Amino acid sequence: MPTRSPMHQQIDTLPELVRAIVKPFDAAARRAFNFETCTAVKRIYLVGCGDSHHAPVGAELAYQQLTGVPTQALSSLPFSRYTAGYLPATGPTTNLVIGVSVSGAVSRTIEALDMARQAGAVTVALTGNPGGPLGQVADHVFETAVPPLPDELAGMVVPGVRSYLASQIALYLAAIRIAEVRGAMTTRAADAERRLLGDMADALEATVRVCEPIVDELARTWRDAATFEFVGAGPLYGVAMFSAAKVLEASGDPALAQETEEWSHLQYFIADSAIPTFLLSANGFDADRMAEVARAAQSIGRPLALVSSEDAVEIRQYVAALLPMPTDLPERYAPIVYSIPGELFAAARAAAIGAPYFRDFEGGRRVDWADGASQIRSSHMITELKR
Repeated sequence: MPTRSPMHQQIDTLPELVRAIVKPFDAAARRAFNFETCTAVKRIYLVGCGDSHHAPVGAELAYQQLTGVPTQALSSLPFSRYTAGYLPATGPTTNLVIGVSVSGAVSRTIEALDMARQAGAVTVALTGNPGGPLGQVADHVFETAVPPLPDELAGMVVPGVRSYLASQIALYLAAIRIAEVRGAMTTRAADAERRLLGDMADALEATVRVCEPIVDELARTWRDAATFEFVGAGPLYGVAMFSAAKVLEASGDPALAQETEEWSHLQYFIADSAIPTFLLSANGFDADRMAEVARAAQSIGRPLALVSSEDAVEIRQYVAALLPMPTDLPERYAPIVYSIPGELFAAARAAAIGAPYFRDFEGGRRVDWADGASQIRSSHMITELKR
């Protein structure tokens, strides 16, 4: 049997990662979100870039449902340059801004927290590098360091799946902590939510096992495709963005994420109707609209795969393949498990066409990318709040 690709091997570690981080991350959340912060807050902003933006988009619903506090997920640049200067004037320390960056060194997210502090918000750095510049600019640090990989996997440069999952779990634990302190849920209810997050390890294991052969068949069937699309709404729009990002990073193929409603207004009219399309639906708030989108996509000849539970009967009638998800999973936590098919497909696609991850950092994508052409970590930062 051929050796599984490095990305496949990292996906295999995700269940054990959940088992390892829930308790320490919960303890870290209790330290980072004190009584004063949790009780004063009237609005929450979740900011980050790349995967650290996709995770907050996926977590936004959980914050709305659990904390009862209006919450918005924004990419770091729109927040720092266009939002921070206009935060609601609801009083000091009533706006809470959580900046997500695994490295703690992304310029735009550092800038976002700096601008938030200048605007009078309470800032929390959710990072695996508490001593980094993001932690230094924040009022509080929520440490989310990911446990090291086994020696045989260490040193592999692989599209991020472990760090993304860790950010997801941390964001949910922060929401539960805020909700409990505010009295939006009892301690018993909060502990039940924490146990549910821990139980995601078993759900991840089962999902990888069931979905991998289906994904492998899709990768073979769609081998000659040149573009891929991922469609989702609410928390699963974050998963659509993340899944498209993994395909881009792993195989280099053009991949697009689109919000469910916007697909009907835009992608429905694209000339190439043979673009393989993944529809992501928790069969919840979006179910009726996703069924209409699936019907429209089928009518123009889109090859379709559905990431959803088996009871999504109305949507399933229009798709060729189902990537089955747990049926009893609350929609607010769906991103944890629904991310697996996109990760598996990115890994399978890269292996099938022999593509090097990240294009082997050729040309302007050189290994020292952080200080190279993209300047993710060395970008110029503004120092004064824009109003």
